[in-house]
Amino acid sequence: MDLHLGSFEVPAPFIPVIPLLFMSILILLYEFFFVPFARNITKHPSGITQLQRVGVGLVLSAISMAVAGMVEQKRKNQANKDITKPISLFWLSFQYAIFGIADMFTLVGLLESSPQSQWRML
Repeated sequence: MDLHLGSFEVPAPFIPVIPLLFMSILILLYEFFFVPFARNITKHPSGITQLQRVGVGLVLSAISMAVAGMVEQKRKNQANKDITKPISLFWLSFQYAIFGIADMFTLVGLLESSPQSQWRML
């Protein structure tokens, strides 16, 4: 893969950090926009239930793996066509964005359903 984004070269060890960056931004958007919107519709205090959050996270994880397969297929086709011109690192952002959203839903749902969070609610 081409690790250049414009004139900036992304170090290879930085690639696994991309989902964490997506997740840190998306948690803020989730708390300040999605939860109040869902709370108005469902009348549930946290917007949707913990089980629904975990379910959405697992479905999005499967979608992320499907997108990863498509990106890998594109990378392989490009390598077969012209090995001197690899695809951009930007193509990974799609699967990492979906994976970050999936992690956010799953982890928030699991953390809110833990016994420790029940004590904090009391």
